[in-house]
Amino acid sequence: MAKDKTVFTCAECGGTSPKWLGKCPHCNAWNTLVESAAEPAGAGKNRFASLAKASAVTALADIEATDTERTPTGLEELDRVLGGGIVEGGVILIGGDPGIGKSTLLLQALDALQRINLTTLYVTGEESGAQVALRARRLGLDGSRVQVLAEIQLEKILATLDSTQPAIAVIDSIQTVYSEQLTSAPGSVAQVRECAAHLTRMAKASGTAIVLVGHVTKEGALAGPRVLEHMVDTVLYFEGDTHSSFRLVRAIKNRFGAVNEIGVFAMTERGLKGVTNPSAIFLSQHAEPVPGSCVLVTLEGTRPMLVEIQALVDSGGPSPRRLSVGLDRDRLAMLLAVLHRHAGVACMDQDVFVNAVGGVRISEPAADLAVMLAITSSLRGKPLPKGFLAFGEVGLAGEVRPAPRGQERLREAAKLGFSVAVVPKANAPKKGSKEIEGLTIHPVERIEEALDVVRRLL
Repeated sequence: MAKDKTVFTCAECGGTSPKWLGKCPHCNAWNTLVESAAEPAGAGKNRFASLAKASAVTALADIEATDTERTPTGLEELDRVLGGGIVEGGVILIGGDPGIGKSTLLLQALDALQRINLTTLYVTGEESGAQVALRARRLGLDGSRVQVLAEIQLEKILATLDSTQPAIAVIDSIQTVYSEQLTSAPGSVAQVRECAAHLTRMAKASGTAIVLVGHVTKEGALAGPRVLEHMVDTVLYFEGDTHSSFRLVRAIKNRFGAVNEIGVFAMTERGLKGVTNPSAIFLSQHAEPVPGSCVLVTLEGTRPMLVEIQALVDSGGPSPRRLSVGLDRDRLAMLLAVLHRHAGVACMDQDVFVNAVGGVRISEPAADLAVMLAITSSLRGKPLPKGFLAFGEVGLAGEVRPAPRGQERLREAAKLGFSVAVVPKANAPKKGSKEIEGLTIHPVERIEEALDVVRRLL
């Protein structure tokens, strides 16, 4: 039986019950009752008041739009992901595997911010203050004036935020925080949702920027209710292998900047350091070209980045395997079918393995052409020319479709010394426009044309 100050609300009809039931007594839906805090007597709807003051109806053209002021964190790669820096009153959710560097990165950012005379607060629910101080010493942050609070009770955290009024506060982690208004354990759906809602209201009302550290499930998604991602302004994910020294921070949602923007960091003895030229990480250094390797220019947010795609085609058994790392496996099966039907390259009795070098995850379809050329190169045992790259989406009819911001991709490739490119015809420089120096571009409209170009180059 729940206490008097706790009720169970149906997610379907909004009806309430004083105790948990398998079936909602109002709409008869099963497993929809979720624990929530009851409204205090006489509170009415004040508990759920709007975060912003009510305003009159106004035409969109009459509303004055102003740029949001940002405070740089001192970490250039983190600022890139955030869209330029921390926004006053913004709420950021950051998730990642255990030990990948979330706490390290945030502690470095807080130290940089307090050194420019901003008040900062680090709320730790998983470590003691002594453990945080020990980490700071390992990172070389001796003499740091970052304020630390070891607390997991929401009401005490809110009181501290109200009294200290920090410019930015980190809650590490939201799964450890609990509210006395609920009887469920910390980390439960009800506790995470309620605590995040109160912290978000505090951020909007006071102007304090709040960073919530979130745990992830074994699949890599943020643990807790999906509504947690809808409540915050920015969602960042830490990516990368914990056994590698490189880490990627990707913006999945950002109300103040571009999504899918990434920041690249290298883990050192002194913490995370930004990598200014991430393309060097994702390109293997071969003395001579090898079969099954093709360089792709992918677009991560606003940053063109060169990534090596490697393919290995080997004789398989009666049930050949299709395995991809860093790329969509279902799309790989589709590309193999297109390659067979429209280019006459058959892999139905071959094992096909595809990998994006460096642990990067590529979700854009512009990788299709590079994947297909790498597979063909491995199958025939012939390496692609030195300084070769390709990008473009391939459709089921065998057509090569353009990729967004193709000119920026080509300029980035030329800057890094690449000399030959096979690209969609729509991405090639138009007649009369300025050519990209040092780069020979072969525009194609179909996948068979791309393979013919490669045969001529070999």
